[in-house]
Amino acid sequence: MNSIKPGIYKHYKGKEYRVIGEVKHSETLVDLVLYDPLYESISKYWVRPKNMFEEEIEVDGKKVKRFQFISE
Repeated sequence: MNSIKPGIYKHYKGKEYRVIGEVKHSETLVDLVLYDPLYESISKYWVRPKNMFEEEIEVDGKKVKRFQFISE
């Protein structure tokens, strides 16, 4: 399984996030990505299932990554 590289990612809707790393759910052991938004948000940290973080979605008829790595 690929590791998510820590760094700055851009969400397909345009906002940027700093990925801190991968974590596991304590009960299910599901792989999650821990990240913080680089804008004012209701929470300092967020998690998302790794498979959802890495997936491609369709936007205006084109396949795009949900999160695109942009820098370390």
